[in-house]
Amino acid sequence: MNLVSTILVIAAALSTILALVSFWLPQLNPDSEKLSPYECGFDPLESARLPFSLRFFLVAILFLLFDLEIALLLPLPWGDHLTSPTTTFSWASILLALLTLGLAYEWTQGGLEWAE
Repeated sequence: MNLVSTILVIAAALSTILALVSFWLPQLNPDSEKLSPYECGFDPLESARLPFSLRFFLVAILFLLFDLEIALLLPLPWGDHLTSPTTTFSWASILLALLTLGLAYEWTQGGLEWAE
């Protein structure tokens, strides 16, 4: 057998073994915690009308905002190959400055404090 077919056989065997173990292993000891539904930290057996902290949503929105920042800055290295890379870097700098100012504003207003 040549090297490529040997690697393919080993990869297929390893994948099959890992898939079988992953289906078989969790069935050994199910307990009440594993069988209960998980609802983002809230108790699923209580009333759905309980008040909750809006700070959770503030942190989630801030996470999405800064996650979006990474998505917007991802093509930045390819901006080097354009005819005018300084335009790309200036827009990226403006975006980072705006997000930094927003973060500083949230920080000074106490929006990042989890407990009061």
